[in-house]
Amino acid sequence: MITIKGITKSFGSLQVLRGIDLHIDKGEVVSIVGPSGAGKTTLLQIIGTLDRPDAGTVFVDGIDTTKLSRGELSDFRNQHLGFVFQFHQLLPEFTALENIMIPAYIAGKSHGEAKRRAMELLEFMKLTDRASHKPNELSGGEKQRVAVARALVNSPAVILADEPSGSLDSHNKAELHQLFFDLRDQFGQTFVIVTHDESLAAITDRTIHMRDGLLEPAAQPAIELPAEEPQSAETPLAP
Repeated sequence: MITIKGITKSFGSLQVLRGIDLHIDKGEVVSIVGPSGAGKTTLLQIIGTLDRPDAGTVFVDGIDTTKLSRGELSDFRNQHLGFVFQFHQLLPEFTALENIMIPAYIAGKSHGEAKRRAMELLEFMKLTDRASHKPNELSGGEKQRVAVARALVNSPAVILADEPSGSLDSHNKAELHQLFFDLRDQFGQTFVIVTHDESLAAITDRTIHMRDGLLEPAAQPAIELPAEEPQSAETPLAP
């Protein structure tokens, strides 16, 4: 699902990533932990194509994202990736349902198709009675579940989460953490989660430890780069 080889990244004279090799299987729930400044968020942004590495390759869902143009990367993110942040980033002027539908509109789906998928996700999140509520009418836990639904609306290959439970109380944290595993079991969803939350890291399938721009030594199998399937800007990237 995700294969990273030889990734480096510097900002000026500061080298943040110093040669990262990593493989994540489809359906894995993986946490990335480490002290502040270890390079966790930078690695997540590179996996999510929000930033480019200085060197190395990043295959996601069989596609080498380092070879995609800016326009192709935008389409790739919309169709293959979902993002969940510490603060939900919902648009305040739109309802929960409308917020979830926005990525589907960007993907060119019809209103009816987008609404059906969004309502399915709201039902899965047990939020159908909150569909017409705006973010200021939702609790913190409800907002974050809406944000997860928005990330899922285009059936992406991978969900990338950066401190997703960092702003929640202990009850809502536990509910959100369980939701990740429910989604994996229901949809085969892959999650890569940057977190400082030890309780979340402890229950993930695998915990990746980072320090000083490197992965700490672990039993990591040898990585072989997948064969790349030819893609073009005109060819839709299948989810």
